[in-house]
Amino acid sequence: MNRATESARRYHDQTAHSPESVRTSGHRLIWEIQPSPFKIYADLEPLPLPRDLPDLRMDAFAALDAAGQGAAPLDLARLAALLFFSAGITRTKEYPGGGRQFFRAAPSTGALYQTEIYVVAGDVAGLETGVYHFSPGDFALRRLRAGDFRGALAVGAADDAIGSAQATVIATAIYWRNTWKYQARGYRHLFWDSGSLLGNLLPAAAALDVRARLVTGFVEREVNGLLGLDAEKEGALVLAPVGPEGTPAATSPVIAPLTYRVVPLSSREADYPALRDAYANSSLESEAEVLDWREAGGGAISSTISGGPEMAPALPQSASGGPEMAPALPQSASGGPEMAPALPRSADLALPSPSLISSRTLGETIMRRGSTRQFSGEAITAQALSNALYHGARGWVADVPGGFVELFVNVHAVEGIEPGAYRYARHAHALTRLRAGDFRGESAFLTLEQALGGASSATVFFLADLRALLARWGNRGYRLANLEAGYAGGRLYLAAYAQGFGATGLTFYDRAVVDFFSPAAAALDAIFVTALGRPVTGRPRTLVAPPAPRHP
Repeated sequence: MNRATESARRYHDQTAHSPESVRTSGHRLIWEIQPSPFKIYADLEPLPLPRDLPDLRMDAFAALDAAGQGAAPLDLARLAALLFFSAGITRTKEYPGGGRQFFRAAPSTGALYQTEIYVVAGDVAGLETGVYHFSPGDFALRRLRAGDFRGALAVGAADDAIGSAQATVIATAIYWRNTWKYQARGYRHLFWDSGSLLGNLLPAAAALDVRARLVTGFVEREVNGLLGLDAEKEGALVLAPVGPEGTPAATSPVIAPLTYRVVPLSSREADYPALRDAYANSSLESEAEVLDWREAGGGAISSTISGGPEMAPALPQSASGGPEMAPALPQSASGGPEMAPALPRSADLALPSPSLISSRTLGETIMRRGSTRQFSGEAITAQALSNALYHGARGWVADVPGGFVELFVNVHAVEGIEPGAYRYARHAHALTRLRAGDFRGESAFLTLEQALGGASSATVFFLADLRALLARWGNRGYRLANLEAGYAGGRLYLAAYAQGFGATGLTFYDRAVVDFFSPAAAALDAIFVTALGRPVTGRPRTLVAPPAPRHP
């Protein structure tokens, strides 16, 4: 099914937003059936996690750049910190009448947090082997299976190194928790949100000196079965092996069906077959298919300054067969911001060399992070934008190379950069100007007529060549595009908050975004949006940029 790529193309087109589709949808939120934010196993005893956590004292930029590196063994304290700083509850908000909202370490569209986290643990000091569900509500693990199942997971992912990694963190998604608001379009959100969470997890692991990487190819049926998921309602999205490799796991115990009672999320649910079909049609059926899928994909797609597709080299392989880690970035003797080596300046506007050191640790950055609700419209510096784009757009450490998405930037208020529409050249770290002008109104309109999109200092639009991606990776290429956009968006969040300003993720009018950036974007599709800027402080002000009027 994965190679029948008309499925992903059809899903993308059918769930595209336009002014007409939004105005005629008729969808209304039914608050009485709003899903619970927590998955609760009613009959399983919690295993409380340590609350005296290691602090993430590594500088935020250094941690972003060191993602994938680490040499320390994974123990229960480090695992607890990794879970907290990627998926834990960082603050709560009380409402009149007793209502309470929980905010977590990583952003989620609509603050719905449909991403669930499981751990397949092997040799983790302080934790018995087994398969666990992580509950952020009481910050505890609940063991679903006793025994070492790393070998079974390695087979399901066609990745022998998983069998010798100390543990693997698995991100899944509960569909209804997102589709309650976003309907069938929620399939995109599953990967935006899990990507943002993983954008926290990899640098957090690096700050803990723990190696981590991502695995995007696996047999869904086997992984979902290991976790005991109801595949009609919840599915595995990405695996993240963590910790150094040790002795390979022995043969796994028999994987019997799980029958634990799970508390319903709400009194009733609505089903969206288009989402379930998109997940099923991008699933892989066997270990052999996983291996063929990775081999057929080859290198990643990235963009040259001229906009043509360029083949990025494959990641170097370590002796063990996993991706080799990049060397650590240098630190200045004074602890101040050290500049990266100068990059080629072949585009219209070379950005300032990115700083390798920020003003905040990764732990402080994650704890301060939120989704900005109102931008002031004030300017950020060209250096700040340079830092955000550089650290946000760098690739991941995974079983497939990155480079699936391109960044287009509407600059509204950046000191030293003329307002206008630009295309970001990742390799040259430069902006190619597409046209000059004040596009605050247009940006607000493109982001579903939300003033946030135009009141920002800069709004970043992620686009991808879906035709090329689907040809190379099958329907699963659609997952990769949305996952990488979410991952880069999450890193943009961290890069912004590390510098003292804000960010927020936004949805968009699909075709209108492509049209706005054309002809440069004519062959691409809109995937995601992240706005950057200074938040309003104190009393709310009048919004800076109303949506632009629609033109017939």
